[in-house]
Amino acid sequence: MSNDYDYLSMDQLNDRIAILEDNIRQLIEQAAAASGEQNESRIADRINQQNDELDRLVKIRESRQKK
Repeated sequence: MSNDYDYLSMDQLNDRIAILEDNIRQLIEQAAAASGEQNESRIADRINQQNDELDRLVKIRESRQKK
């Protein structure tokens, strides 16, 4: 599986996962406080992007742990 994260060490990968999880938590808080359809849509798009990246990193970490 070749990807943009092959160069990361396991510690860097774990740090990036923690950052993404925190970003998602903050975005959810923003979404709860947001008013207006445009703001909510923008935040929802950002949450989806962060979740997609988080999923990729978790899969990479899991595949490395199996080796």
